[in-house]
Amino acid sequence: MEPPQDVFGRTFVEVMSEKYSPENFPVRRGPGIGVVVVPITCPQGSPMKDRLNLPSILVLTGCGINRAGDQAEIAAFCAHVIELDLSHNKLQDWQEISKIVSNIPNLEFLNLSSNPLGGVTLEPRWAECFSRVRRLVFNNTQVSWDTLLLLTRETTELEELFLCLNEYSSVSASSMACPSLRLLHITDNSLKDWAEVRKFGSMFPSLDTLIMANNNLASIEDSTDILLRLFPKLRSINLNNSGLNRWEDIEKLNFFPRLEEVRLQGIPLLQTYTNTEQRSLMVAQLPSISLLNGSVVTDSEREDAERFFIRYHLDYPEEQLPYRYHSLVTKYGKLEPLAEIDLRPRCRAEVEVHCEEKVEQLSIRLDQTVAELKKQLTTVVQLSTSSMRIYYIDKCSAFGPEEMKYKTRALHSYSIQDGDEILVVPKTKLKAGVQLPK
Repeated sequence: MEPPQDVFGRTFVEVMSEKYSPENFPVRRGPGIGVVVVPITCPQGSPMKDRLNLPSILVLTGCGINRAGDQAEIAAFCAHVIELDLSHNKLQDWQEISKIVSNIPNLEFLNLSSNPLGGVTLEPRWAECFSRVRRLVFNNTQVSWDTLLLLTRETTELEELFLCLNEYSSVSASSMACPSLRLLHITDNSLKDWAEVRKFGSMFPSLDTLIMANNNLASIEDSTDILLRLFPKLRSINLNNSGLNRWEDIEKLNFFPRLEEVRLQGIPLLQTYTNTEQRSLMVAQLPSISLLNGSVVTDSEREDAERFFIRYHLDYPEEQLPYRYHSLVTKYGKLEPLAEIDLRPRCRAEVEVHCEEKVEQLSIRLDQTVAELKKQLTTVVQLSTSSMRIYYIDKCSAFGPEEMKYKTRALHSYSIQDGDEILVVPKTKLKAGVQLPK
């Protein structure tokens, strides 16, 4: 018995014809946006049917593809395709990949993530077909850096490059820059040394966005002069979960002349600060940043953060004060510490309890109800709760006693203060016409 065909992988053409065959669509679609219905005259034995419902964005992930198949059929059906997702397949031969790409003339986006490309050599003649691609995704492929250098030389219109989860601990510089690249996404690798990051500056001089989260980058080591020239167009940088642990590294971000967005969550430097302190200190350290960790920095937030920064460092020795502190003192002056005001609601009050000729000091809980206060008073005035009426007397108010008649009302709603009075009157006295104090 012959083994199943897909044990050895499948062709791009086979998978495409199966997925987009009219038999897989209960209602046949006509031509429309992103869809081409192509009549076909194929040689005998072709896997193609009479026509295909083929969109301009092809997603063929996890299909066991390891080779191209008939190039003429790829060219016939894919002339309009602009995006191709081949992630999680078995492609490990650049020649087969080039057969696919070379026959899709309008291809702008190619995703080869999670294909086993480690240790596979790309010959220059196979790289030429990538020249029109603008976005390349090689996440979790272990594609070699030499292969990437060859591709970036050939893809003269490349704008976005995704290289996550490839275990890069070092990179090699290129003798030829890739001036078209705007975004480099290289998270979840093993880049620790700033010297490796420095190479990106010469390789990608027009870089707008650098995403380096989850690399254990230890520090930013270059001088001011080098940093000013290194990434002249960098607008956004993501260093989440890096190894940065010095405020001096944060200050150095100010030397990227166009930087306006920064992400710095999960770094060792911030572990000892509260969330409020983290954001305020970061905003104050980065005066040109308009977006921090995805949130807009408003003018009022910046001023509050800068004032907080001054006060935060008031007790620091002169030799430990950061450079930013002196520039902010020049702007705002040396601020005094803020007064500490306790805005928490009062929990207790010391009141005078008056019952006929008897006066006693009593500490009462303000979170209890009138009914609960009456129970507390029974041991003080020797009356049952049903035989007393109680009144609140605010010593700072011109008004007379206020009867506390609603059993479920909380005491704090009366705004009781220390020194106020609680008047207890036996109901028998009220029937006798006793006058309350005014």
